[in-house]
Amino acid sequence: MVAERSRTAGTGARRRGRVIAVAATVLAAVLVWLVAVAAGQDLVVAQPGREAQEVDVVPVLLFSLVPSLLGWALLAALERFAAARALVVWTAAALVVLLVSFVPLLQVEAAGSTKATLALLHVVVAAVLVPGFWRTAGRREPAAAGG
Repeated sequence: MVAERSRTAGTGARRRGRVIAVAATVLAAVLVWLVAVAAGQDLVVAQPGREAQEVDVVPVLLFSLVPSLLGWALLAALERFAAARALVVWTAAALVVLLVSFVPLLQVEAAGSTKATLALLHVVVAAVLVPGFWRTAGRREPAAAGG
């Protein structure tokens, strides 16, 4: 009974910590976008065969929130099914996703400063989310012998 209560309390604290990490990630991305816009940054990108588009706050919100939630889901699944290596595997996956996220930046037409701002957004999302999830990761003790 006490162990069950302790596990439930740990899960609640982990969930709160992850909600905070996701919220902080989205907030950090929006702040980078706000600073860029306030500084007069022209955040316009053109994909091949499409009209140029201004990067407004909605894509910033979506492209920080959705990957954060998917990262949370992956970490939770790894903690459940690969507990001993969950955090290491998740971190490697997060770094691969970060690297792959730069590929579209190479394919769009945009000013160098716009590409730099967009790259910074990607880095900021990772820089906030990864440590946030590290702090909340479940660390299981090795099972006691005979029990």
